[in-house]
Amino acid sequence: MENRKNLCAMIPESLHTQVRTEQEQMELTLSQYMEMVLKQHFENGGKNMANGTTRTLAFQVPEELFERVKAHLKVTGLSQKEFVIGLIEKALQEAEAGTQPEKEAAQGTEAQAQPEKRTAQGAEAKAQPEQGTAGQAEAEPPQEDAQGEPA
Repeated sequence: MENRKNLCAMIPESLHTQVRTEQEQMELTLSQYMEMVLKQHFENGGKNMANGTTRTLAFQVPEELFERVKAHLKVTGLSQKEFVIGLIEKALQEAEAGTQPEKEAAQGTEAQAQPEKRTAQGAEAKAQPEQGTAGQAEAEPPQEDAQGEPA
């Protein structure tokens, strides 16, 4: 293990409160928290920290899952950060793609003006194995919005 040194600095009370609150939420010691913050700062080339364009996500996982992730990272050569960000981005894209036709229908936008486009999108979504087949999509009754209007 690398030798350790103490670092002490005076900071504004409001910043101190923010640091301690986040550190406690993450269930880290102050040393662990400050090491994490400083490493992130230098890994990003000193960028993004001061202007607030990045945020920290931290969570605990069961040991077995952690070991599986580490084994996967070793095989793929990805960093833990790259792996988790990739999973989050993929899940968000899938979720946003899955809700887009519903948003358009609820807002009465171009989806109502072009019903054939909406039907085609619905058939594509239903063609995925976990969501049914295109034949089932055509047989389903039209959906209604909260006011009972056709979607």
